[in-house]
Amino acid sequence: MTPLETVNAFIAALERLDVDGACALIAEGCEYDNVPMMKVYGPDGVKGVLGPMFGDCTEVEWVVHREASNGTTVFNERTDRFKMSWGWLELPVNGVWEVVDGKITLWRDYFDAQSYFKQLPAS
Repeated sequence: MTPLETVNAFIAALERLDVDGACALIAEGCEYDNVPMMKVYGPDGVKGVLGPMFGDCTEVEWVVHREASNGTTVFNERTDRFKMSWGWLELPVNGVWEVVDGKITLWRDYFDAQSYFKQLPAS
């Protein structure tokens, strides 16, 4: 797969709620930088972040509005949508990815954390 195809396969797995399948595309030393929140490493780190959130979802849709790739680098502009028990949570996201030998070695997502927190139900 090309780097762009690898990133799109990763997104497709997440849209199927297949976190394990998505993490199979993550390199051991991958840096996942969820820029406003945290940075983790490797498939286990990514699974530790995505697992709890995706476990609460009944549907996931990542709408890719624009994407570009050059060599091992992929950029995408997306709206990430998560259907929770209380409704849809939607986030505009810009992603930067590096893919080497069919594995994601860097995944960096930029989004406004306040737009995320404002959508959460009051506790």
